[in-house]
Amino acid sequence: MAKAKKPIIVVTRKLPERVETRMRELFDAQLNLDDKPMSQTDLAEATKAAHVLVPTITDRIDAAVIGKAGDQLKLIANFGTGVDNIDVKAAHARGIMVTNTPGVLTEDTADMTMALILAVPRRLAEGFEVLEHGKWDGWSPTWMLGHRIWGKRLGIIGMGRIGQAVARRARAFGMSIHYHNRRRVAPQIEEALGATYWESLDQMLARMDIVSVNCPHTPATYHLLSARRLKVMRPEAYIVNTARGEVIDENALVRLIADGEIAGAGLDVFEHAPAVNPKLLKLARAGKVVVLPHMGSATIEGRVEMGEKVIINIRAFLDGHKPPDRVLPSML
Repeated sequence: MAKAKKPIIVVTRKLPERVETRMRELFDAQLNLDDKPMSQTDLAEATKAAHVLVPTITDRIDAAVIGKAGDQLKLIANFGTGVDNIDVKAAHARGIMVTNTPGVLTEDTADMTMALILAVPRRLAEGFEVLEHGKWDGWSPTWMLGHRIWGKRLGIIGMGRIGQAVARRARAFGMSIHYHNRRRVAPQIEEALGATYWESLDQMLARMDIVSVNCPHTPATYHLLSARRLKVMRPEAYIVNTARGEVIDENALVRLIADGEIAGAGLDVFEHAPAVNPKLLKLARAGKVVVLPHMGSATIEGRVEMGEKVIINIRAFLDGHKPPDRVLPSML
C-alpha cells in the first residue's frame, strides 16, 4: 500500500530550529531557510500549493492573496497573536479557517512594557549615550535628573492578558493602576490589581502620568490615540506602546513631543514599520523618545511556544478536530 502523502505546510519566515525540525517530522514543510520576506506574488503562489499556510504578522494575507488560493488550502495558521495581517472575513468566505497563537507572549511583552516605563522617565538611553561618547565627568546632584515612577498613575489602554500583566508589574513598582477597555473587567480582577476603570478614555488620558497602549489593532482602534486625544495628555506625561503602531497617530505624537506638550515616549512598534519616522529618531537622539525594533515578544521561550501552538492548531485541524485557537470574523 502506498504511503499517504504528508500535507504541504508553507512557512513564510524562518522559525526557531526546534519548531522547524518538528514541522519537518510531521508534515511536508516548505521552509524559508534564508528568512527573506515573501512578496505578495510569492504569498499568492504559496496559497496555490499549500494545504496549510503559516504566515507571520508581517505577511499581508489580504483578499487578493486569498482569492488566488487553491481549493486545497483550508487553514491559515498565523505565527502571531494579532491577525490584522489577515483578511479573516475573506478567508472565512472561502472556507479557510484562521488560527493564531494567543497567550504565550503575555509575560514577555509585559516585561518589555515595564522596561520602557522605566527607561523613558529615568533617561536610561540618554545615560548610555553619555558614556558611549565620553561625556561623563562624574556624579553631580543636579545632572541627568529623571522622574520616579513610584506613586505615579499608569493608564492602561486595553486590559486583556497583556494589560493585566503590565498592571501586576506596575503595581509592584508602587504605581496607581487605571485602565480603559471596551468592556469593564470582572470585579475580582479589578480588586486584585487595585485597578480603577475609566469609561471615558479622554478623562483617563487627562489625568495619567504614564499611558501604556496594550490593545490590538482593529478598525475600531486605528488612531485611537488621535491628535485630539494626545493633546488631552498632560505635558509631564509619557506614553509607551508595545502593541501596534497604528493605534497612535504617529505624526501627531512627534509634533506634540517636539513642542513639549508630551514629555516623551517609549515605542517598540511604529505606524509604518519597518520604516521608522526620521523625526522619531531625531527625538530619540535628543533623549525624548526610546525606540526599539519590535522586540517586545522577542524571547527564545516565547518564539518556541508560538511555534508549538501553531503545530497544535495544524494537527488538530488535520485530525478533524476544532483547533484551540480558531479566529472568527465575529471575534474581531
